Amino acid sequence: RITKEQSELYGHLKIVGLVGSIDNDMAMTDLTIGAPTALHRICEAIDNINSTASSHSRAFVVELLRSAGADFIFIPENPPEAQPWEDDMCEIIQRHRKQGKRKTIVIIAEGAHDRELNPIRPEYVKDILTEKLGLDTRVTTLGHTQRGGVPCAFDRVLPTLQGVEAVNALLEATPETPSYMIGISENQITRQPLMEAVEQTQAVAKAISQKDFTKAMSLRDPEFKDYLEAFILTSALDAGTKLPQAKRLRIGIIHMGAPAGGMNAATRAAARYCLDRGHTPLAVNNGFPGLLDDSVTQLSWLRVDNWMTRGGSELGTNRTLPNIDLGAIASKFQEHHFDALFMIGGFEAFSALLILEKGRENYPAFNIPMVHLPATISNNVPLTEFSLGSDTSLNALVAACDSIKQSAQANRNRVFVVETQGGQCGYLATLGALAVGAPVVYTPEVGINLDLLRTDVNFLKTRYSLDVKGKSEGRLVIMSEKASSVYTTDVVTKVLAEEGRGLFDSRSASLGHTLQGGIPSPIDRARAVRLSIKCMKFLEQHAHSFSRRAPAESAAVITIQGTSIKLTPVHEVVQHADMKKRIGKNPWWAGLKQLTETLGGRTELLEVSD
Repeated sequence: RITKEQSELYGHLKIVGLVGSIDNDMAMTDLTIGAPTALHRICEAIDNINSTASSHSRAFVVELLRSAGADFIFIPENPPEAQPWEDDMCEIIQRHRKQGKRKTIVIIAEGAHDRELNPIRPEYVKDILTEKLGLDTRVTTLGHTQRGGVPCAFDRVLPTLQGVEAVNALLEATPETPSYMIGISENQITRQPLMEAVEQTQAVAKAISQKDFTKAMSLRDPEFKDYLEAFILTSALDAGTKLPQAKRLRIGIIHMGAPAGGMNAATRAAARYCLDRGHTPLAVNNGFPGLLDDSVTQLSWLRVDNWMTRGGSELGTNRTLPNIDLGAIASKFQEHHFDALFMIGGFEAFSALLILEKGRENYPAFNIPMVHLPATISNNVPLTEFSLGSDTSLNALVAACDSIKQSAQANRNRVFVVETQGGQCGYLATLGALAVGAPVVYTPEVGINLDLLRTDVNFLKTRYSLDVKGKSEGRLVIMSEKASSVYTTDVVTKVLAEEGRGLFDSRSASLGHTLQGGIPSPIDRARAVRLSIKCMKFLEQHAHSFSRRAPAESAAVITIQGTSIKLTPVHEVVQHADMKKRIGKNPWWAGLKQLTETLGGRTELLEVSD
């Protein structure tokens, strides 16, 4: 029987929701749980289709549960405006073919329709391409393959952080607070009123049913609209959006630092945006040494066509800064008539931008707009919370750790010490540990000392002593390569092996340059396109805004800060940098080390043992 006191104390039901949907169709959040993994399955399938389509010069119509690079797409929220759309689609594809493109990919989202709400079927599109263009066309329906497979890194980290936020929301809830939906905006976990999110989601479907597609798009999150705009700008050839001759620019594009997934995707998007607007995209090969050697080539629409899926750096990259000969670099800027500069890279690109901005005092050639798009697996560029390549690297780390953990499980009582790259930045190690469930992680920010190592040995011994005999788990220790110059990976592995005798043994695995990844992840590809388009617009905006000395704000780094994307002047970014250690100050992920250890049971067991 429930007492009056219990009724008063527990009379309020607290509800918090986390959205799991591969369709990513919930309003007021950028991503839903499951959508990133589904996007991995989609991109893997289309990457595989691309090779056979190119080999046979075929067209493929791909039907998805939801809408990856294509020549033409159909989505419910924004049906084709041109009528008849069949002629518009054929005209665009024919232009692509005349440029020398051997393959054609048309993507149809489930539920796609025209502006009269008539369904658009894959077989109908196939017949149009075959009959009007004479293309050998195939239909592929991915169906429920998009729902399966191993969760990607983002789909492990996101639900974990959202789960923590959900618990906090429940603990803080009062009878007056609304029920919340836990979402994400850019890189910030958010709380949104649940009923408001549901109503806005339903409003999208209602707007579509009323043929109000402008309203339907306005109700989608800004990220979705940015991605759609980016697709349109980078997929259509000669779309009739060229600027007047006087406003056209010669834009230098240069890669710097270590290779990172998404560099080529960003270059492809920038080049195609330039061509669409009438600008001239100039690739500087092999960094600033290449510029001194006059290794500068103009990028064409077709040359960058397959760069979306390519890892590494097609332009070539190195760590050489422009201060090797600043005067000669300035001379080359003039010789090649650079009107703007787009740099893609890590801390080296940030440092180069800082050097060039300061060099404006002595070299007028640097009085042009310049922008840096962070791209590094270390994610160590100051002020920004995300760098291109870090998601690709995190997925490579997760895939390797899954295999290593399987080996550790098979051997029962075994601990693997997995060494990651990342320099003086512990981002990869920390997020990797969170994604793979490692209970112990070592980073340069915290370091390693004898007391810490002793504590972790005791934790592992306690953990294994509590396991059911014969059913002990394999466990991982994630260690950043520069966590300690004394307690190296080899030393830590030997200490664990010695101290764990009778309970567990240990092995080590150094992942090294495998963490630079192969094919870029879908998130790195998508963000590369979206951010590079914003960078190009920044260069356009500042190109004709001054007469002689360029203002400080015309040299900027594009950053993700919480829920916002900001183009921050480099002289402001440097205030948030530790130039000696080549990292940013106060990284957003610093507190995740403690969360990782808590979820791994380390904190609880140590408290019990104390």
